[in-house]
Amino acid sequence: MNIPAHAPLHLLHQAAAGTLATHSRQPEGFPYPSILPFAPDARHRPMILVSRLAEHTRNLQADPRAGFLVSQAPDGDVLNGQRLTLLGAFEQVEPKPEAVRRYLRYHPDAERYLALGDFSFWVMCLERMRYIGGFGAMGWLDGAELDPLEPVAFDEEEALLALFDAHPQRPEHLEWLGIDRYGIDLQSGNTRSRFIFDTVAKDGESLRAALEDCIARHMASS
Repeated sequence: MNIPAHAPLHLLHQAAAGTLATHSRQPEGFPYPSILPFAPDARHRPMILVSRLAEHTRNLQADPRAGFLVSQAPDGDVLNGQRLTLLGAFEQVEPKPEAVRRYLRYHPDAERYLALGDFSFWVMCLERMRYIGGFGAMGWLDGAELDPLEPVAFDEEEALLALFDAHPQRPEHLEWLGIDRYGIDLQSGNTRSRFIFDTVAKDGESLRAALEDCIARHMASS
């Protein structure tokens, strides 16, 4: 196994959609793949918003075990790009403010689906992962290996978001999606990017310093 540090975690924050493979009810026994948007929750786990009428939702209700594939191949060469296969079980979660706000930052158009009252949030509890980052960079990991640190608390993330929005040097085109101890997810127009910290931000002071560094570097490059 030769996996770059935190590579699977960063990939989960760079992809906007993934392929969900559930256990088909009809015809029984077949894998049922479908593609759908997702957002990483505070623990980097895929969080999806699905209709109760969708076939994959009915499959999950019957058997929550599933696979989830994310990939990134900017040049179109999928065999040399990054990909991550996640194995685990999905569970339905309550639409608490932290879940709703986070998901809508990543997918603002989803607000219309929430208004229908037919959609619900599900989060994947990870068991195993298979990461492939190109030739010689691949291997299996346990779900607990994705991130052993405590996630950034909802209130702390909201405070950092307020600092970001009010910062006098923030580039106008830059939108904030989320922050964790390893990086910040950003949006510029239709392009999503991830600012990866030089070191892991283990406390509030480190997070604020990383935020300032992110803004300064984007100002310098704009």
